[in-house]
Amino acid sequence: MVFRLVLGCGTVCRQVTERLSERDGRLLAITDDESVVETLRDESVPARSADPSDPAAIATEDMPDVIFVASDRTDVNRAALEAARDRFPDASIVAYLGGNATTGDRERFEALAEHVVGPGQTLADRVLDATASPSAEAALELRQQLAAIDGRLAVVTHDNPDPDAIASAVALVDIAESVGVEADACYFGDISHQENRAMVNLLDLDLRNLAPDESISEYAAVALVDHSRPGVNDQLPSDLRIDIVIDHHPPRGPVPGEYVDLRQGAGATSTVLTEYVDQFDIPFDPATATALLYGIRVDTNDFTREVSPADFRAASILCPHVDTSLLEQIEQPSLEGDTLETIARAIKNRIQRGSVAAASVGRISDRDALPQAADQLLAMEGVETTLVFGFDDEMVYVSARSRANDVDLGETLRDAFERIGSAGGHADMAGAQLEIGILGSADEDEDEEVVDEDEVESIVSVVEEVITNRFFEAIETRPGTPVDAYDQTSEWLFTKRSDAGDGESGSESA
Repeated sequence: MVFRLVLGCGTVCRQVTERLSERDGRLLAITDDESVVETLRDESVPARSADPSDPAAIATEDMPDVIFVASDRTDVNRAALEAARDRFPDASIVAYLGGNATTGDRERFEALAEHVVGPGQTLADRVLDATASPSAEAALELRQQLAAIDGRLAVVTHDNPDPDAIASAVALVDIAESVGVEADACYFGDISHQENRAMVNLLDLDLRNLAPDESISEYAAVALVDHSRPGVNDQLPSDLRIDIVIDHHPPRGPVPGEYVDLRQGAGATSTVLTEYVDQFDIPFDPATATALLYGIRVDTNDFTREVSPADFRAASILCPHVDTSLLEQIEQPSLEGDTLETIARAIKNRIQRGSVAAASVGRISDRDALPQAADQLLAMEGVETTLVFGFDDEMVYVSARSRANDVDLGETLRDAFERIGSAGGHADMAGAQLEIGILGSADEDEDEEVVDEDEVESIVSVVEEVITNRFFEAIETRPGTPVDAYDQTSEWLFTKRSDAGDGESGSESA
C-alpha cells in the first residue's frame, strides 16, 4: 500500500489533499494550523498537529513512499524538506517552492526533491501528476519492489533480443541502480541483426550474454522485460520465481511476478521504461535515451504501427537527451550479403494469392534476415500481407507482416501454428517457431552416420507445403478457428514443444 505524507498544508495543499484522499493507500497530513487539522479530520483526511519544519514531527513516522512539502512559506518548506530528506533518504519528495524563494532556495529544493513545483505552475494538477497519477503510483510500487531486493538483480530479455527489449533492460538497470540495487541486463541467444549489433556496439551498452542452460542462481531477484513468462521465449526455468515483469505484449497465459506492469496500449516496452525513468527523476544517460527512442521507433515502425499517445509523449521526453549522430549510424548499417540473398530468395520463391504472399527461403544462417525479407515483400505492389520462413537445424522460424485492415497476424499465426509450435504477436507483426522432429532423424543415418540429402530435401519440401497451406487457410477462415487441428501430416512432421502456446514472438525473428 502506498503511503503519502503531506508536510505543511497551505493553499495548494488543500486543493491536493481532497483528491489524494480519494486514492488508494494511506495518507497523513502534518501541519501546525489547528483549524486546518480539524477541517481535514472532518473531511476524513488523517491529520496531526505539529510543526512540519521540526525534525521531531516525523521522527517516529513510518517510511513514506512519497512526501509532499506543501506550506505556503518558502522558509518552512525548505526546513521541512531538509528534515524529510534526512529522515527518509529513499522517499520520493515533491516540494512546493512557495512564493518568496531566492535563487539559493531554488537550488536547495532542486538538490533535495525529485520534483519541485513553482508558484507559476498549475499547482494541483502538477502535484497530483507527481504523487497520485497512475504513472506516479506505478513508479512508487516499482520503487518499493526494487528497494526490497537484497542482492543483485538480473533483468532478462527474451531470446535474441530486439532493440525494444535491449533498451528496456538497460533502462531498468539504470532505475535499479538509482535506488541502490546492482543489476545486469541479461539475454540468451544472439544479437545478430546488423542494426541491433550496431546499437549495442555504438552505444557501448553493457549486456550479459547467458550461455544455454546457464544458472542465474547468483542473482537475488529476476525481472523480465518485453516478455512476461519464464521459460517462454527465454531459457529460464518455467517455475522460476519472478520479481518484476514489464511488457507491452498481450499475455497468452498467467503472468507470474511480485510486480507486474503489462501495458498493451503502449507501442513498445521502451515507452513504459521511459515513463519510469522520468517518474524516478533520473537524469537520462544519452546512450540509454538513444536506445529507448530507437526501441520505440523500431517497434512502432517509426510511429506508424500500433502507436499510442504514450509513445509520442515518451519520444518527446527522450529527444533532448538523444545522441542523434549515433542514432543515424545505428539506423544505416551495411546490409550483409546473407541478408540480401535471403531477401532475393523470398522474392523469387513467393507464392501469392490475392494480396497475400508467402515464401520459403530454405536454410538460413541468420534468422534476423526473415523480418527484413517479410518487410521487402510487403513493399511490393499489390501485397498487403506477407509470411517468410526459413530453416535452421531442426527449427523453422516464421516472420509475418501486414498492413491489411482486416487481418490480425497474431491471431492468424496462432490459428495456423499454435497447435504445432509457438506462435503469436500483434495485428500487423507476428512470428512463430516450429520444431521439425522428423528432420533430426533424417539428417543423420544412425548406422552410416552420413547425411541423406535427398530424404532431407523431401521432408523440407513437405514442410514448406504444410506451412504455406496452413497459413493461407488461417488467412481465409474465421479468426479463432484452429487450422486442421493437429492433422496427421503436421503430427508426423512437427514436435510440439512444452513452451508453445504463449503467443509471444517478441524476438529479432518476429
